Amino acid sequence: MSSIVEQLMSDIKAAMKSGDKERLVTLRSLHAQIKDATVNAGKDMSDDAVTAVIARQLKQRADAHTQFSAAGRADLAAVEEREIAILKAYQPAQLSEAEIEALVAEALAATGATTKKEMGKVMAALMPKVKGKADGALVNRVVAAKLV
Repeated sequence: MSSIVEQLMSDIKAAMKSGDKERLVTLRSLHAQIKDATVNAGKDMSDDAVTAVIARQLKQRADAHTQFSAAGRADLAAVEEREIAILKAYQPAQLSEAEIEALVAEALAATGATTKKEMGKVMAALMPKVKGKADGALVNRVVAAKLV
């Protein structure tokens, strides 16, 4: 079992003891998603697999927050914000834009890409290095800015 899951289980127990229902529901939901994506799919519960599930959950919550805000449902948007804050504690440290730019420069040098048509090659070389540590849209934007 991964260290992230061990921490998650410990935090679920703590939330049960403290009576923090919102935190408990969010953590149990995350645990169910992790279990579904790993154990039930016949995969190992590695930190990489767990990190991918966490990133997916954060993206879903961010999308829901945006939609609720646009619809004028501040109450539901606030719930999503609190869930995002809870889930971010399990996400690996995110790369800064400067760190992403340095990795993009390395990938550009390694692939020799210069045009936007070659963006796929750059992204293929870059994504394994930043997976779970950076938002894909941000990485995509930085790569696009460097290519002509």
